[in-house]
Amino acid sequence: MRAVEEVVEDKADPRPVTPAPRRNRADLWAGLNYLALALLVMIQLWRDPNGRVLASNDDDHGVFLFFLAHGERVLFHGDNPFFSDRINVPDGVNMMANTSVLALSLPLAPVTHWFGAGVSVALLLTLGLAGTAFAWYWVLSRHLVTSRVAAWIGGLWCGFAPTMVSHANGHVNFVSQWVLPFIVWQVLRLREPGRHWRGGVILALLVVVQVFINEESLLFTALALGVFVLAYAVMAPARARRDARPLLAGLGVAIAVAGALLAYPLWLQFLGKGNYHGQPFAPDMYATDLASLAGFARQSLAGNAELTRRMSVSGTEDNMFFGPVGLIMIVASVVVLWRSVAARAAAISALVLLIASMGPTLVVFGHRTSVPLPFGLISHVPVIDLVSVTRFAMVPATIAGVLLALATDRLRTFTPRGRRLWQVGLVLALVPLFPKPLPVVEADPLPPFLTQGAWRQYVPADRSLVTVPLPEVTTGRTGVRWSALSGLEYRSPRGYFMGPVNPPSDRTGSWNAPRRFTSDLLWSVREYGRRPALSAGDKARITEDLIFWRAAVVVLIPGSRNEGPLLDTLTSALGEPQQVGGVRLWDVRSLPVPPNE
Repeated sequence: MRAVEEVVEDKADPRPVTPAPRRNRADLWAGLNYLALALLVMIQLWRDPNGRVLASNDDDHGVFLFFLAHGERVLFHGDNPFFSDRINVPDGVNMMANTSVLALSLPLAPVTHWFGAGVSVALLLTLGLAGTAFAWYWVLSRHLVTSRVAAWIGGLWCGFAPTMVSHANGHVNFVSQWVLPFIVWQVLRLREPGRHWRGGVILALLVVVQVFINEESLLFTALALGVFVLAYAVMAPARARRDARPLLAGLGVAIAVAGALLAYPLWLQFLGKGNYHGQPFAPDMYATDLASLAGFARQSLAGNAELTRRMSVSGTEDNMFFGPVGLIMIVASVVVLWRSVAARAAAISALVLLIASMGPTLVVFGHRTSVPLPFGLISHVPVIDLVSVTRFAMVPATIAGVLLALATDRLRTFTPRGRRLWQVGLVLALVPLFPKPLPVVEADPLPPFLTQGAWRQYVPADRSLVTVPLPEVTTGRTGVRWSALSGLEYRSPRGYFMGPVNPPSDRTGSWNAPRRFTSDLLWSVREYGRRPALSAGDKARITEDLIFWRAAVVVLIPGSRNEGPLLDTLTSALGEPQQVGGVRLWDVRSLPVPPNE
């Protein structure tokens, strides 16, 4: 195929035909290798997936528990897949405007139903790492390289690069990239004459699946392919003109089919109830540090967490970190492949996305310089303003793995000394990046009040169970986890999700529900341990908020930070609590229920 020929256009020898039995054995061993490594990375969580949380990002671990529980409710209870009323009562959550991973949560709904959302999260993180590695291995080995070893190295890098292991700290959506290699390959194949109908439909279906896994990764892939095509056209204009017609025809078919299938979900996402625009942070808040290109991630064998923190925004965003030898090998791969127009175009695409990931101004080893960067010109463009800037770096990290595989496939053209140097370089690059098991912490067990179903006596179907601390990002993660591991059987106010900060006046994106008097009060008590003297007016506003939340019962989570001041505040507002099933609770079913909107 022409797409293959142009990637490997300077190969001296014809492509050998590997016997099917050997090919199948190689595929099996590659898959088992990747699965074993993924299990090693996730082994700590697998020891008790419903009773442990990932230490580096228990917030996002909790929100994906919710997304998986939502998928279970869609399949087993007939809930709306695109909207949930189980949290953020009474407003609910626009699931299309969140990374609800419906393409993953729905197939795994039986696992979630019978084994718990924690098991589903652990399973998806494990299969995401292994599946992404194997998908790239498959595309590389079938279409781009002749050596199974080269394909294995490429898959290993693409599936277990530091950025992937970092995002395995709770980001189910970002580690599940196994559709993207096939999207890339189908786009390249659209250049083949007579393929625009079939190829366009296949590409559209892959895009639809990816939309319901992670739209952010799809956007990054589209941008990378766009830069690749432009760079390729500049360097090989004659070929580009020849291939433009079938490529554009195929893309037209893909856009039409995908647009028809996604029209309603995307309308809900951008115009439906609970839509928002922008992020709750400035575009330069999460940017890639230039020094991280040659650094080591905290979860790499050679990583040092204290040093990495200077170059990374969080344990889930170690998006570069190739190590010094790894960076040298990537640059060397570009040199080896320099005669290939496609390889040069891929390298340019990686460089452009890398620069974009650095944000509006250059950051070097934690120091923000005054050097302006191009991203500042597009940071407020719609859709672009919805992404976390540093995640653009996931694209060059993946392209690096592809280039490394392509260059390794050229080993037979090297001199004996060159082959030895390349093999030593691969070892020195890959061994320090070997991933360590992700750290976890024990989570508080669900109280008998929930596990024994005592809550059912207090919470009618049209009312909510209010946990204190209130379910919020960072401060109320236990309430989010309780709700998800209980199968979202009861409804609860607030929560951790993306929605408008203060609709309808301000639809800027926020990780929390709009602020209310009681949420601010209880946050302050939990955070600072102060016992406020509540006036009659304060108590009335608390009652007003409980009515708004359709509260049936208020439950104090045992062992919460500043539990004593929280208990005193709730007692002052609501009277003495009851002790039921291991929790203190306040029965407020006597409060009126506002009419449904």
